[in-house]
Amino acid sequence: MADLIKELVSGVVDSALKEILKKTGVKRTSTKRTKRRTRTASSGGGILADILEAAIRKPAKKQVSRRKTSAARSKTRRRTA
Repeated sequence: MADLIKELVSGVVDSALKEILKKTGVKRTSTKRTKRRTRTASSGGGILADILEAAIRKPAKKQVSRRKTSAARSKTRRRTA
């Protein structure tokens, strides 16, 4: 008899908890997201091929701040004056 009541109570609690979690948007089993790896079709040379590819590729450009055009500068000058 005690087992029956215990089973009934645990079933009610479990279903209520499931309902609450469903409403709050919390998932029980969190799926781990995997990053997609986009690779260029390179020869399967391994580490050596990667080193050669990196040597051939152009180096990254240094970011340079661009100067405003004279028209843009005069606009700001007019606004402040």
